[in-house]
Amino acid sequence: MPERQVPRPKDVLPLIRFKKPVLNARRRRLAAALTIADLRDIAQRRTPRAAFDYTDGAAESELSLARARQAFEDVEFHPAILRDTSALNTGWDVLGRRTALPFGIAPTGFTRMMHTEGERAGAAAAASAGIPFALSTMGTTTIEDVAAAAGSRGRNWFQLYVWKDRDQSMALVERAANAGFDTLLVTVDVPVAGARLRDQRNGFSIPPQLTASTVLDMLRHPRWWFDLLTTAPLAFASLNRWPGTVAELLAVMFDPTVDYGDLAWIKEQWPGKLVVKGVQSVADAKRLADMGVDAITLSNHGGRQLDRAPVPFHLLPEVVREVGRDTEVHLDTGIMSGADVVAAIALGARFTMVGRAYLYGLMAGGREGVDRAIEILRDQVERTMRLLGAASLQELEPGHVTQLQRLTTR
Repeated sequence: MPERQVPRPKDVLPLIRFKKPVLNARRRRLAAALTIADLRDIAQRRTPRAAFDYTDGAAESELSLARARQAFEDVEFHPAILRDTSALNTGWDVLGRRTALPFGIAPTGFTRMMHTEGERAGAAAAASAGIPFALSTMGTTTIEDVAAAAGSRGRNWFQLYVWKDRDQSMALVERAANAGFDTLLVTVDVPVAGARLRDQRNGFSIPPQLTASTVLDMLRHPRWWFDLLTTAPLAFASLNRWPGTVAELLAVMFDPTVDYGDLAWIKEQWPGKLVVKGVQSVADAKRLADMGVDAITLSNHGGRQLDRAPVPFHLLPEVVREVGRDTEVHLDTGIMSGADVVAAIALGARFTMVGRAYLYGLMAGGREGVDRAIEILRDQVERTMRLLGAASLQELEPGHVTQLQRLTTR
């Protein structure tokens, strides 16, 4: 039996270290968030249901989103051991310019609905982190204000929906070029709006329509409503005021006649890099590469358009084999961790984009929440690379990853 003794203060005190209290409630919440899922939980508590569901939800049964996330969860990594990863390099050139990390912020609509700081928070946080920020046509901050928020260090991309009114579309493109945006993301997977059932059930609109349920919601989220009512009116920065629901707006604005000829016409007029977002087949990827676009983004729009759409991560290896030598391949949809980003890079993606992950941070804490989301993803990228034995993005290769597949073709 061990010999026991009365504890002496000089032996006990070194074992007790009190953590310095964080008095700022927002910073305390964000510091406790260790994953993007943690930020999502905070966001859900602090954001009205309609705004949260718009961010969190997808089309119809939401199978496209669930399958995209499951594909990343089904990754098996294969680490290499005894590699020196003390000096880690997480950056490389994307579309001709350096990015500090292999991910950026995807274009998201109605962003000031999530938090009043909106796109300004995202652009400023991205600039600070050395990564690109993409502004949506459906954004709630103007092109010029996003450029100002990002400052001289910012790298801004503009996402374009080709409207039925072509002149109005190209007027936005010209403004983006004049504001120093270096890349145009043409989204091609929205000939019509997807059936986003959560939004329809919530009567989601811009600006929010006051009903009995929204009044009750005000009582549960007073800070969100205070910020909304005491800042600039919430509206689409690039559109005229719209009185209906979001789904009705999209049905009126999007043009189902857009084709490859329209894309070629846009390409002739845009002076910077051109990325086509929403590619979901190898055949379309090859045709776009033949057109000479600078990059394609494999994406099913975050599961928000066609339910049961192809999983972008599953398409990645074959698309890279077919077009990756001449055209950059980017990827989004389903990314919830830095490990997801690393898996995509290992299988040949040059770049990835995060949408919901960024918005969860924004809803959880404004600019500080976006900073925390980027910090979480950065830490996960760095840790995963080190554990795989890769000291740079160039050292990541397909042998590091196996895609375990639950769904197989019958």
